Order: sequence, then structure tokens, then C-alpha cells
Amino acid sequence: MNVINPATEQVIAELPSDTPAFVALKAEKAREAQGAWAALGVERRLETIRRFGRLLEDRRDRLAKTLVSEVGKPVAQAENELRGMRARIDFFLENARAVMAEEGKIDDPTQKLVEKITHEPLGVIANISAWNYPYYVGSNVFLPALLTGNAVLYKPSEFASLTGLAIAGLMGESGVPEGVFTPIIGGPGVGAELLKQAVDGVFFTGSFATGKRIAGILAGRMIKVQMELGGKDPVYVCDDVDVGTAAPAVADGAFYNGGQSCCAVERIYVHERLAKPFIEAFAAAVRGFRIGDPLDPGTYIGPLARNEQRTALELQVADALGKGARLLCGGKRIDRRGYYFEPTVLVDVNPSMAVMREESFGPIIGIQAVRDDPEAEFLMNDTEYGLTAGVYSKDPKRAERILARMRTGTVYWNCCDRVSPRLPWSGRGHSGIGTTLSTYGIQTFLQPKAWHLRG
Repeated sequence: MNVINPATEQVIAELPSDTPAFVALKAEKAREAQGAWAALGVERRLETIRRFGRLLEDRRDRLAKTLVSEVGKPVAQAENELRGMRARIDFFLENARAVMAEEGKIDDPTQKLVEKITHEPLGVIANISAWNYPYYVGSNVFLPALLTGNAVLYKPSEFASLTGLAIAGLMGESGVPEGVFTPIIGGPGVGAELLKQAVDGVFFTGSFATGKRIAGILAGRMIKVQMELGGKDPVYVCDDVDVGTAAPAVADGAFYNGGQSCCAVERIYVHERLAKPFIEAFAAAVRGFRIGDPLDPGTYIGPLARNEQRTALELQVADALGKGARLLCGGKRIDRRGYYFEPTVLVDVNPSMAVMREESFGPIIGIQAVRDDPEAEFLMNDTEYGLTAGVYSKDPKRAERILARMRTGTVYWNCCDRVSPRLPWSGRGHSGIGTTLSTYGIQTFLQPKAWHLRG
């Protein structure tokens, strides 16, 4: 399997893909190792993951450059991702013990009966992860899974395999026993082999189309299946905002990481009374984004991770222009080596256009003017996805009233494209099933056992 640098289009590594027999062997070893890991006790597991966090900090520069080399993420943003791991790890370390604690002990002296609840790990987890934020997305699963006593078969995206192997290496250095955290390397075929194994849970992050296929494959297995899928996340800009503050903030939410974020802003609705100045300020912010070598600390827009996504973006631009949209900036590939695409802003868009309906996952945005809040609410909910939605307004009651009507797992007031380890991360509709992060994201790797004890 060739690893290609999207900024140079050069092969930077050749990795062997796991064969079906090797995937099966790794799954067998994980099953053998899981019981001893669970029996080790939560304090030992906490200390092991604490060491993993320290190693991430110590190796941050090197790990960031590896990430840049295989997915094209600008180095400052890669470093931000690694730096942000501290809060995630600290949250899980601080809360895992309490979530796992025995609870509900009730004594009934008249019947000499004791009732209690304990929490046991699911067992062996298949974690099929994503390339766009391999540390964030992966750790949302593998950190709480490991802390609660599960073994993890970790399949990084084939576009982030070097980072996946680096994570596995740090796990080993931290003291995670062999077999407890095992990388599975390869493309979709290897992922399909992983799904054939006798695992107790499958946690997938990726597109709705792939998630739907996985759900079909797993139907009837009676195991835990959780999916974080795509989004077409809207933001509504009300007529009372300060344009100079809101426009660059929303632009950052749409174009950070080249728009390749699960919760990137993908649709913008702006009140018609503010549309002209907002669009002008927004376009000016986008034109100011620095495009270049992702290893340059000043670069804001690097290449896309996948070359084929440029074709998808070109089709969205052509569809929009063919249906009456206007192009304010961008709209095409950049004439240079690498998988670059111009930051693109389309206006005079409408809901019939693919750019307003289909996940873009790239540096492109459509902006539509609306008459009032009810029209904005209707259009924001006019989607099969349900990951996030945001409102920019000076009036908190107005914003909360609108956000309460959003059919999404997360809502934002005067912010966007944000994830907190303290809050649950979940999708509705085509955005997925299940929850990561928060204490709910720890509980999901446990199964309760009810105890009836009569003396």
C-alpha cells in the first residue's frame, strides 16, 4: 500500500496491508489479551493512558509532521490537534473511575437481599477510524474503550496509516500489553475482513454511504454498532450581529482544515437585511486565507487529502452555476503540484443545488439569503443529516429558540466547528447513531450487570 503526500503527489512510504489470515490472527490475540487487561484494574489502566498522553506531548513535533505528510493538514492545525489531546485525555482520566464504579447497592433486611449494579467491558472493539482528525476521532473511541477494560482492533484510515502506526507504537511504549491495542492496516478490503471477526462492538467514523454498508453487513450480529457519519451543517446569521466579528468566525468554521471536518460549516443562511455586508466581509476573509505548503507554519489552506474529492467539488460548482448561482471566488483546482482546490464561495444558491444538500468535505460554501427566522429554521432542518447547527445573534433568547428546534445532536450559539470532551457527540438521521465523548461516551463501552444476592 503506497502512502502518498497530497502536497507533492510523491510516494513517501510503502506499507504491507494485512492479509485476511493476519487480521483473523490479530483478532484472536486481542480476545486472548482482553481478559487480563480488564483484570489489571482501573488504576493500572489509568496510569498507562497517562503515560500515553505524556508521550504524545513529548513527540508532538514529530507526530505533527507525520500527519502533515500523509493528509496535507497545515502544520499549525496538526499541532493544534495534538495539543488538544491533553484536554481529552484529562477528561477521560478524571471520569472513567466514577463511570465504572459499582452502584445502586440496596439492602432489604426483611428478605436478606442485596441488589447492586456493576459495569463490565464489552470485550473486543473494532475501531474503524477517519483520516481528517485521526487523533481526535480515534481517541474518542480507543481511549474510553481501553480505560474501561476493552481490547481494541484499531483500523486507521488508509490515508492516515502512518499516524495509526505511530499511535500504536506509543501505546506499546506506554505499557499497553501486546494484543490489547492492535493496528489493522489496509484499505476497504481489510476493513471488510475486520468486520468478519468475532468482535463485541464496531465503532465506525466516515461517510454515510460506507456506514450504511457496514450496518447491512452487521445486521443480525447482535453486537454494539456505533457510527459517526457525515453532516451538512448549517449556520444562520441573524440581522443583529456585528458583521466584522461574525463573518471571519463563520469563514473559519467553514474552511478550517480545508473544510474537511465532520462539523465544518457546510451551508450558510443570512438574514436578507444583513446579506450584502455579511457576504462582502465573508468573501474578503476567504480571499485572505493563505494557501501553500502545509509544512509552512503560515499556511491556512493546504491540499485536500484525497485527489478524487477535487472532482466532487468541481461537480458541485458546475451544478450550482448551472442552476443560477454566482461565484464570488475560487471554483477550480489550483495550478500547482498537489491536491489543491481554491477556497470557493457561491451566492444566490438555493436548496436544489448539490452544494446545499450533499456533503462537500472541502473548501467550498454556499450562502443563501432568507426573509426571516422561520425560513431559516425550515431550511436548516431541510436535510437528511443532523450533526450540528449554529446561530449567530446578539440575542440569546432568539438564538436558543431557534436552536431548540434544530434536529441535530449539537447546537452552537455564536460559535461553530467546536467539540468538547465534556459534552456528548452524537448525530441524528444520516449523521449516525450512538454517542462518544462526555460520560455517555465512556458508558458506551460498558455493559451493566444486575446482581440479586440473597444471604
